Amino acid sequence: MEKVKKGVRLDHISKIYQDPKTGKDFYAVKDTSLTIQPGSFVTLLGPSGCGKTTTLRMIAGFESPDEGEIYLGDEAINALTPNKRDTAMVFQSYALLPHYNVFDNVAYGLKLRKVPKDEIKRRVMAILDLVELTGMEGRMTNQLSGGQQQRVALARALVIEPSVLLFDEPLSNLDAKLRVSMRTEIRRIQQRVGITAIYVTHDQSEAMALSDQIIVMKNGVVEQMGTPQEIYYHPKNEFVADFIGEANFLRGTMTGRETGHAVIRVEGHDMPVADRPDMEPGREYTIVLRPEAAHLSDEGGVPCRVSLSCFMGSYQNYHVQLGDIRIALTEYNPQNKRIYNVGEECRLVFEPDEVHVL
Repeated sequence: MEKVKKGVRLDHISKIYQDPKTGKDFYAVKDTSLTIQPGSFVTLLGPSGCGKTTTLRMIAGFESPDEGEIYLGDEAINALTPNKRDTAMVFQSYALLPHYNVFDNVAYGLKLRKVPKDEIKRRVMAILDLVELTGMEGRMTNQLSGGQQQRVALARALVIEPSVLLFDEPLSNLDAKLRVSMRTEIRRIQQRVGITAIYVTHDQSEAMALSDQIIVMKNGVVEQMGTPQEIYYHPKNEFVADFIGEANFLRGTMTGRETGHAVIRVEGHDMPVADRPDMEPGREYTIVLRPEAAHLSDEGGVPCRVSLSCFMGSYQNYHVQLGDIRIALTEYNPQNKRIYNVGEECRLVFEPDEVHVL
């Protein structure tokens, strides 16, 4: 019988710590409510100290919330110890047993649960096949590469068949190239198994590549939750826009409406942007312009001057000045495009519907 998939719900969760220097209490996580759907891959993303790891540890049972309740499926789990929760954790440090071989590391949780030997062998070999470690079951962990050790850690978590798989920055000890391949593997395995996964990272590219939903946190508070596309193209504030990818912030005043667009004056130049019913002439707004959403031209747009022009292979990196504002641009596939040099006057062009307004 196939195991029923379970989601996770946080109902007004808070965690309070005491500052050792001042002796004052502070919220590491404050009044957080989230619903994570069964079978989804959700990433908690934010800078150091934002509360993402504390949130994960409360779900795992390593920390207890001071306020609120955590649910796994329909079951309240605040009172349950970590071993009684239907979860498993993949740690940053791998946490492998150095005197055990690969098979025994993966089998460890099953042995604790008194699973019969023949079933242990069947399940371990099946999970080693899933993580592509077949034939390595007899190796000691110190004979494995960092990526292979991380696969063993993932297999050990998966073999006990938890409802929720928790990841605490599992790729941070790997080099950049291996991180990219491992995150692809983690996503492949999660989708194949169909398990609910909650992943903690400060790496925005990991979050974008892995996630069905991203939760952006700052100072213990959820700033925004949405799909990678929603977070990237429609950030709720400047913090989210700046944390996810690169962004230029063009501040100006709305002067009116024209041909179905709102018009915002920035550094003395009128810029048409996508209109919204709540936008009002005379109010100040911020245009969020992603570097790849604009290009340079000899006509149209608004005038600017090139202050940096750098060939990067697959793209040309520009900085241009619009009055006192420096704008970063990325033009992909520059081989058949005109290259603008430092000091040249040109025009900054973007489609009104391809920028976001705060």
